[in-house]
Amino acid sequence: MPVNKVTWQQVGHVTEPGRYMFRFGWLTIAAEDLAVWGQFPDAVFALVKTAAATPTDEAEEFHLGAFELREPSPGHESRNAAPDPAERFRR
Repeated sequence: MPVNKVTWQQVGHVTEPGRYMFRFGWLTIAAEDLAVWGQFPDAVFALVKTAAATPTDEAEEFHLGAFELREPSPGHESRNAAPDPAERFRR
């Protein structure tokens, strides 16, 4: 069973917690998820399918599960990235 994952970029850099409609279905994003993306913009979350509210619901429902940290994309650093200690000796 493949695990589908999403990045902050793929969900449009949302800034507010809530329930959002995407091509794969509804996605509920919590404040805690946004806090992770705020600190680690390149984090990748697993999509977790939730039970439908009613058996007739057509769109699937998901929330964000475990996340993994990935290397920042070229030219993109985390806002909270620690400075390189060797940097002070390069000047």
